[in-house]
Amino acid sequence: MKGTVFTEFLEYVEQEFSPEHVDNMIDACTLESGGAYTSGGIYHHTEMVQLLNALSDQTGLEVPQLLTQFGDHLMGVFAVRFSNLIDRSKTLFDFLSSVDEYIHRDVQKLYPDTEMPSFVLVERSDTHIILNYQSKRCLSSLAKGLIMGAARLFKTPVNIVCQFADPDDASNVCFIITAEQGA
Repeated sequence: MKGTVFTEFLEYVEQEFSPEHVDNMIDACTLESGGAYTSGGIYHHTEMVQLLNALSDQTGLEVPQLLTQFGDHLMGVFAVRFSNLIDRSKTLFDFLSSVDEYIHRDVQKLYPDTEMPSFVLVERSDTHIILNYQSKRCLSSLAKGLIMGAARLFKTPVNIVCQFADPDDASNVCFIITAEQGA
């Protein structure tokens, strides 16, 4: 998993909770990296899982809720850092349709060792889009937060429904994203 996600997660925790939460979260984990991340590094996703579980224990918030909130925050960071990738799209649905084709492809060029999740376009209309998310990391709540953040960037209120192919397997999730009436 790209180090940028880890460094931004630590900054997010510091901003949303406190620097002490960051220290306590790292201290509660057995991390191969020791909790020292660089944006250019690549780290095993299980470190993120450990950090999330420790933060959940500290805050009482569920891991999916924390991941969704972080994803929303992360989209704002990506919008600044990778504005050229986001500015290609005129609408939220244009953007979401292009995630695999343009964004993940461009990220893969920059960071060839990064294993990207897959967002396959299943269906699209003017009012809704259906994307199939696949990732062995099972971080669909992060993806949901990123979608929420993108909706905010494009000023498009949406309703997001997540359908799991198998309730015991979060590696394959169908996102049904519908523009809210009047939007």
